[in-house]
Amino acid sequence: MSRTLEWTVGVEVVEDNGRTKAEARLSTGTTTLTGHGSARCNPADVDVPAIGDELAASRAMKDLAGKLMREANRDMEAVGAGTVPQRTGPGYGWPEAVS
Repeated sequence: MSRTLEWTVGVEVVEDNGRTKAEARLSTGTTTLTGHGSARCNPADVDVPAIGDELAASRAMKDLAGKLMREANRDMEAVGAGTVPQRTGPGYGWPEAVS
């Protein structure tokens, strides 16, 4: 069986008073999930708005991904399948070397 789906993800970023907030919204055609993220500039750091945008948006997408995984786990449990094991290592970047 072959099938093709198109899911749309939109990210809205808003900066206000030194704080950047982002909302990532996934639309599957039948469901909408929303993730949130935020960032703020340390007063001792140089203000680079693009960095706040990137941090807030990535945090919103990470939140959205977690919600999508929890939804998939609930659906798998509902049909009697096992769930995906939870990660115990770092959430991103290079995994630590195993000796």
